[in-house]
Amino acid sequence: MSDTHGAARPGLSIDRTTVDGVRVVALRGEIDQTVKNELTEALLSYGSVTMPRTVVDLSGVAFMDSSGINVLIGAHQAMSDAQGWLRIAGAQTSVVRVLELVGLDQVIGCHPTIEQALTA
Repeated sequence: MSDTHGAARPGLSIDRTTVDGVRVVALRGEIDQTVKNELTEALLSYGSVTMPRTVVDLSGVAFMDSSGINVLIGAHQAMSDAQGWLRIAGAQTSVVRVLELVGLDQVIGCHPTIEQALTA
């Protein structure tokens, strides 16, 4: 079952879908200081999902700075504390470099596709 809600933000669009009880948060645009609050809200608002399991689709993100890294770390910690998980899917090369540079790819599972992230 799928339930999609979109939120348009300057510089970042956020689409939420639920696939088999797992939230998929698809991001398009750039992740920086100006959108960190909206991103935090999108990742930490579980809605009707009982266990906080989330895949973040970064295939539409060309740029992410330390603000995005901090939001992902906070979301990962909150979901882990609640016996859930956070996974990343489809990150572009420029974003993968940032994730690797800070070692976040060793903490949060990074997958080439949403489907692989859902079934990992």
